[in-house]
Amino acid sequence: MLPQLALVPGEPAGIGPELCVRLVQQPRSDCRLLAFADPDVLQAAASALNLPLQLLPESAHARAPGDLRVRPVPNAAPSTFGITRPANARAVIDALLGAGQACLSGVLDGVVTGPVHKAVINDGGIAYSGTTELLADQAGVRVVMMLANDIVRVALATTHLPLRAVPDAITGARLEHTLRTVHAAMRTLFGLPNPRIAVLGLNPHAGEDGHLGREELDVIIPLLDRLRSEGMTLIGPLPADTAFLPGQLIGFDAVLAMYHDQGLPVLKYSGFEHAVNLTLGLPYPRVAVDHGTALALAGRGIADPSSLLAATALCARLAAARAMSDVATVPGLATPATR
Repeated sequence: MLPQLALVPGEPAGIGPELCVRLVQQPRSDCRLLAFADPDVLQAAASALNLPLQLLPESAHARAPGDLRVRPVPNAAPSTFGITRPANARAVIDALLGAGQACLSGVLDGVVTGPVHKAVINDGGIAYSGTTELLADQAGVRVVMMLANDIVRVALATTHLPLRAVPDAITGARLEHTLRTVHAAMRTLFGLPNPRIAVLGLNPHAGEDGHLGREELDVIIPLLDRLRSEGMTLIGPLPADTAFLPGQLIGFDAVLAMYHDQGLPVLKYSGFEHAVNLTLGLPYPRVAVDHGTALALAGRGIADPSSLLAATALCARLAAARAMSDVATVPGLATPATR
């Protein structure tokens, strides 16, 4: 039995729907897909791209190019590519939560998500900081966001916080949970028995022995020393401005950044098109694209589907490994090209 994955296009006015149409132009041998989306939006995307799309009920099997099973999640207002409507925020959230619930109940085996427009959802009256947080709250678990490409894997100690709130969020308990989650994922999902995790400092030059901030001395270093005594291979805290040099990266299996824009710009520069976003710690695999809604490109047929293709392939491998209780090694992102 192939794993069954939820496919959620995300913002209906963005490029997500057309990327999903491109995704299903070839039959898959690694998974079965079930879209949680407004059928009219998917059909409009197919028409804009002049590509075939046959929407099927959940019980059917996708056999030909363009076949896609769908669980309808209708929008409240008509959708136009490039023009967001806050009235449709509820449908975007319902699609994500419906996909997550299907995995929690055992109906589906994983979730692949397209780009979501945070501001539009909040403008629609729904408090939303990100899909990572949304699915974690639904499952009742604490998770870690990791983005990865063939060059580097970057996990985040904090995610979607204002910069002034980050230092207060860097606590020993939070960092310990994050590092244990990343360490476990590197071992089980990526097949690395003794992962080497680089930990960035919060402050410039990793605090310069307390002269540029005390978070490293008071929180980060004591925790790293304690976890090293348990056998973890942790490097740092390192200055963020030099940790990503190629000569440094070759010695790391993952990097833990203290905040969103400390680590992700480097990852996106090193391979944006093929980067994916993983949520570590959920009871099912969730992999997302690592790009935004690109409203200016929507409906024009020029958006690059590489990230969605990579996300779907990786989610299928993770789901299959879970089903077989064999997560020794997941191909693809297991060995960055720097090694």
